[in-house]
Amino acid sequence: MTAVPVEGGTPDAAEREPDAEGAVPETVEPTGPAAGAPEAPGVADAPEAGEAAEAAEVPEVAEAGEPDAADAVTPAPVSASEPEPEPEPELEPEPKAKPVPAPASDSETTSRFIALKALDEVPPVPAPVPLVPVPRTPVPPVPAPAAAPGGTAEQPLPPLDLLAQLTNTPPPPETPSRTAARRVRIWVPLFLLLGVVLAAVQVLRPVPPTVLAQGDAPSVFTLDGRFDVPWPEKGQAAVRVGGAGDVGTFGEQKPVPTASVAKVMTAYVILKGHPLKKDEAGPQIAIDAKAVADGTAESESRVEGLTVGTRFSQQDMLKMLMIPSGNNIARQLARWHTGSDSEAAFVEKMNAEAQALGMTSTTYTDPSGLDAKTVSTAVDQLKLAEAVMALDAFRAIVQLPSATIPGLAKPLTNNNGSLLLSPLSIKGIKTGSSTPAGGTLVWAAYKTVGDKTPLILGTMLDQHVTGPDPDGSNSLILVKENSRKVIEAVRQALTSAPVVKKGQVLGYVDDGLGTRTPVVATQDAAAVAVPGQQLELSVAVGEKGVPHEGRAGTEIGVLTIGTGPGAPKVPVALGTDLSAPSFGAKLTRLG
Repeated sequence: MTAVPVEGGTPDAAEREPDAEGAVPETVEPTGPAAGAPEAPGVADAPEAGEAAEAAEVPEVAEAGEPDAADAVTPAPVSASEPEPEPEPELEPEPKAKPVPAPASDSETTSRFIALKALDEVPPVPAPVPLVPVPRTPVPPVPAPAAAPGGTAEQPLPPLDLLAQLTNTPPPPETPSRTAARRVRIWVPLFLLLGVVLAAVQVLRPVPPTVLAQGDAPSVFTLDGRFDVPWPEKGQAAVRVGGAGDVGTFGEQKPVPTASVAKVMTAYVILKGHPLKKDEAGPQIAIDAKAVADGTAESESRVEGLTVGTRFSQQDMLKMLMIPSGNNIARQLARWHTGSDSEAAFVEKMNAEAQALGMTSTTYTDPSGLDAKTVSTAVDQLKLAEAVMALDAFRAIVQLPSATIPGLAKPLTNNNGSLLLSPLSIKGIKTGSSTPAGGTLVWAAYKTVGDKTPLILGTMLDQHVTGPDPDGSNSLILVKENSRKVIEAVRQALTSAPVVKKGQVLGYVDDGLGTRTPVVATQDAAAVAVPGQQLELSVAVGEKGVPHEGRAGTEIGVLTIGTGPGAPKVPVALGTDLSAPSFGAKLTRLG
């Protein structure tokens, strides 16, 4: 019979509830057939109180094959008093196992046997149960962590300071590869972000305006053949076919006296300030004393028989200005226009209009042209003729060979009558003559070619006869004859020639991003000119402008053949579809 040592050495100790911590050796359930292995004593893992008591009553099991109870193993005595364990520091990490105290020595504990049953009573021996001992390695006690700098073992650092200390590790040593890697990590995202921003700016900013341009398309068309103008032997001259452009010029274009041709500008300024329709009479103008007195001067052209206070319409005053070339009427109109007795203010307006028309070699000093300091060139006078012949009221007056004016004693006779009555369809404009100027003439004629009737304009200045020439009267005859030859030759030479054909490429639309869309003529077009004449071809944007996209055939502009009033015009359209700028074009544009 195995005796169980009882703590304290008193009889009452056996009746107490066994200690939960290691009072009885632990019995391990068998896990395999290895029977007979010696049992290793161990410490119970905190068994329940009832289980501890039950274990105390179970006798030790002998080795397999020797069931004799006398040879049973007696467990080691347990110390009566356990030393108090030191309190462990409170740490956040996972709890550590308590150290197992060593059993007390025999000198510290007194034990005695107490029989639980009668010694002569033999207990029944249970069948042997093979047990497999599980070796247990005692867990060594975990020493308390050393206090961190700035703290003690009893009071460790605050968590944030401890975390900072644990994470504040020195960086690894610098190497070229680490430097390159760090730069890649820093700069690549920055470059990517910059690229995204630039792409957004490129795509969202306004696209450049579309432009209509001619590019490599021809800008000049030259008629086949050759035409020689029968120019005068001296002086200067110029000819232009309305809508086609200049036929040519003759002589040195230097300023020379104009004589009464200056009255063309006088009429132009009056009609610009007081416009009239073709058959409109206009306001009434009273004749003043100065106009009456100037009408008696025999040394200049004038309108006679005027009386102070007599009223004439603006239209009749213009007829007296242009048909008989009345100098006194020119001065009267100048005073009426400015509302003063001075003619200087009117002369300033004459020069202002000349500059506006590009007559850079022209200077006016009086409204009649009698002053020899009023000078111009044939080319400058051609510019004025083209502008003034666009006025219906003016054209209606200058084509009259004569006119009857109510209030005048006799009809007015045009100095240009011989030309106006010729079969050359001459319709004006103004003659002039004086000793300094010789004979001068600005003329206009028409010629029908096919379905077109262009206006032919010409000027001829500084025509002087050899020999006597009282007041330039003989030079006036000379200039009219020389002009007739030019008019007749130009009218005969006029011809119609095809210039463009439908579908012909005349330019392109540039979207400003590198894409060009061809522009073509929508119809055939011809022009009237003389052989060998060069015609300007110019493409201009239409009223609606150039779109950023459109279907083929959409009209976007006009082709003008030649220059000046009457120039043929042809609509131009997109030759192919015009597409809006693509995403890639917007992204890669530089401008």
